[in-house]
Amino acid sequence: MKKLLLSALAMTALLSCNKDDDNVNNQDVNYSKLPQEFPFSKMATINGVDVINGGFGSGAAAHPSRKGEFYVITDRGPNTDYLNGKKFLTPNFTPTIMHFKINAEGNVEVIKYIKLKNPSGQPITGLPNPVGMGSTGEVAYDATGTVLGTDNYGLDSESIVAAPDGTFWVSDEYGPHIVHYSAEGVEMERISPIGVNTGTRKLPAVLAKRRANRGMEGLCMTPDGRTLVGTIQSMMLVPTKALATNTTLTRIVTFDIATGQTKQYLYKQDGGASDSVCDITALGNNEFLVIERDGNFGTQGGVKKVYRINLSNASDVNGTDIAAVDGMKVNGKALEQCSWDELTNAGIKPVTKKLAVDLVAKLGYEHDKFEGIVYLGNNKLAVFNDDDFGVVDDGSGNPKAKILPKTGKVDTGTMYVVDIQ
Repeated sequence: MKKLLLSALAMTALLSCNKDDDNVNNQDVNYSKLPQEFPFSKMATINGVDVINGGFGSGAAAHPSRKGEFYVITDRGPNTDYLNGKKFLTPNFTPTIMHFKINAEGNVEVIKYIKLKNPSGQPITGLPNPVGMGSTGEVAYDATGTVLGTDNYGLDSESIVAAPDGTFWVSDEYGPHIVHYSAEGVEMERISPIGVNTGTRKLPAVLAKRRANRGMEGLCMTPDGRTLVGTIQSMMLVPTKALATNTTLTRIVTFDIATGQTKQYLYKQDGGASDSVCDITALGNNEFLVIERDGNFGTQGGVKKVYRINLSNASDVNGTDIAAVDGMKVNGKALEQCSWDELTNAGIKPVTKKLAVDLVAKLGYEHDKFEGIVYLGNNKLAVFNDDDFGVVDDGSGNPKAKILPKTGKVDTGTMYVVDIQ
């Protein structure tokens, strides 16, 4: 595995020399017809409500060498809140990557769909992991309320990296895991917090204290091909739900692909624990764009912003022992227990951030789940949304159509391109 990773790293480094040049000039890609919806079909009808075969936009990545081609990924599948878990409306749904391009006419053209598979090549589901394999404590039910099982290789996929060697890295909200998939979507390696029995290379143990459905929301690769950079969606419950008080603190984790070494950095959200730091895309080896959003529709006061951040002067808060379940401490307390003033006095610096674009102000952006971004070069950003398969919870654990308040249409995955500062 080490030899394979080093070979992939060498190829990445070689190809990344031309990456900026490949992406800076987008004049030969016709984006003039955007925004444009992704194609979809009906997957199921439950209680008279259509569930669409969509969901593409939880995360996004550019093809590493072909301009105008992209990959977008679904999450675990259509679901609603129910009792102490989720109703999985189509329990056999497999998290899927869609490879598409903007063709010469400027239209979205699907190239292929890639279903994620376990190491034996069998399609996985989005069902929760069992205890010891990344469980969040959520119980899975079907649409009738019958308890379902778990999936050792199940994934609540949220972001995707398309590597130059043709493989994919995918982050999720269960473990949280970072999973390496082949070009055909077969699992090659699963990297998880200490104590999760899925591999020898680990993420810091403290990341297992992510909140359910608030795990690793974003993932990208640095242009030099050496490092994966992941964002935790919002405040973690460190050391416990009752004691975690800094609701604007969340974490960024980096993973050296060759050595497996990790670092962590603090990110200060504008909003509180209910808001989200979503996808991340690289501008350089230390500079990135990240999403901050709330849960409202853009046309109903929703916050949908992209910030330019830099890790260069931020403090590494990984600590000396990545097996420590509460991570690094300050004054005997977990970081989530400390105020920003207390952290500053201890010499800890968060990543710097500066607003790059406000999508609501810029575009009148109407979607709620703004979750995918890809930097195109030349200060242009591709933007994607998670349409939740066209359904939302009706408040009783049953689906109802997800309607955009501005247009009255069912929400569908849509690609935009916007200029950033």
